[in-house]
Amino acid sequence: MINKDFFQALEDLETEKKINKEKFIEALEYALTSAYKKMYGEAKSASVKLSPEKSTIRIFSYKTVVDEVTDPDKEISLQEARLIKKSYKLGDEVATEESTKDFGRIAAQTAKQVVMQRLKEMEREMAASEISEKEDELLTTIVKRIDNGTVYVQISGSHVEGIMLPTDQIPGEKYEVGQRIKVYVKRIKDSFRGPQIQVTRSNIGFVRKVFELEIPEIASGDVKIKNIARDPGSRSKVALYTEKPNIDPIGSCVGNHGIRINTIVSELNGEKVDLILYSEDPLEYIARALSPAKVLSVETNESLNASRVIVPDDKLSLAIGKNGQNVRLAARLTGWKIEVKPESSTLGGAEKQEPKEVEYELTELEDEESFESFDDLDEIKEEGDE
Repeated sequence: MINKDFFQALEDLETEKKINKEKFIEALEYALTSAYKKMYGEAKSASVKLSPEKSTIRIFSYKTVVDEVTDPDKEISLQEARLIKKSYKLGDEVATEESTKDFGRIAAQTAKQVVMQRLKEMEREMAASEISEKEDELLTTIVKRIDNGTVYVQISGSHVEGIMLPTDQIPGEKYEVGQRIKVYVKRIKDSFRGPQIQVTRSNIGFVRKVFELEIPEIASGDVKIKNIARDPGSRSKVALYTEKPNIDPIGSCVGNHGIRINTIVSELNGEKVDLILYSEDPLEYIARALSPAKVLSVETNESLNASRVIVPDDKLSLAIGKNGQNVRLAARLTGWKIEVKPESSTLGGAEKQEPKEVEYELTELEDEESFESFDDLDEIKEEGDE
C-alpha cells in the first residue's frame, strides 16, 4: 500500500526535479479514484484522498439522501442516513470511509504507473518551457537521426527534440548521426505529441545569430546588422552600420587576416558572404549592394521605388551575377527595384548593339515574419556567380 516511503519519494522528486508535488498528488488521486471505481463499480460515487502530512490514503464513497432509493450505488434512504447521523435531511450527501484493505495492491500498481507517466509529462513540460525561451536563438545540437531527408536533433541540456526539414537545411550540406551542429530555433509549435521545435540552418536568422556569436562588436551592439539577403548555400549579403565613428563595421567582421569572416563562412558550409556598408543615401546603398561589381551611376524613382544602375560593359555579368543572383540579392537587401544597364547603352548610336538589360525587384512576402521571411521569397536553385 502507499506508505510513508512513497510520500518521501514525492518530496525528493519535488526537490530534485522541481516537480510540483500538489499537482502530482492531484493527478494521483484522480487515477486512484478511477482504479477504485473499476474495481468496485463505475456507478459508485467515490474519491480517493491522499494526505502527505499524515502519509495516509483514505477512500470515501458518497450517497445522496432520498425518500425512495432507486440507485443503491449513489442513493441512501433518509432512515438509513439518520442511523449514521441524526441531522441528515433529504438532499444531503453522506460520505462514508471505505476500507482500503482489498485495494492495496491495485493502489500500489496504479500509483507506480501514474508516477512514471506524470514524471515524463512534467519533465517534457519543463523542458518545453525552458526551450520556449530559446526561440530566435542559436543552439548547439547533436544529430539524433535522419529520416527521409529530415534531420532530428537533440537540444543540448534537455530531452526535447528539434526537427530540421529539408527546406531548412543548407543545400549541399551533409549530416551524420552524432554530429554536433549549430541551429537557429525558427519556431516552437504545440502539437498533440507536445511542443514541436522547428530548427533551421537556411534561415537568415541563422546568419544573423552566427554573426552575433563570432563578432563581439555585433554582440555588444556597437556594430548593427541592418538587413540580410541570402541564397542558402550559395551567397549572402549582409548590410552593416555603426553610429560610432571610431569603429569600422566591415573591418570588425573581417577580423585580423580574415579570421572572423572565415569562421563564419566555414559555419555556413562555404557560402560566400558580401559585407555591405549601409548608407542612408539610397544611391550609395544600392551601389554598394551590387558589390563586387563596380557601379558608375545610380538613378532612383522614389514614387516607383525603382532604380537604374549603370555599370561598365565588362562588369555587366558581374553586377547581374549568375542567373541574376547578385542583382536579385541586392534588391532584397535594399528594398529597391533594380534595373542594371551597361555603360554602352547610354552612349547612343544605331550601329552599336545594346547589351541585355536586366531588372529585379522584391516579391511579396509569403508569411508574416518580415525579418525571417526574406529567405523564403522564391525557391532558389541557382549556384553562385563564380
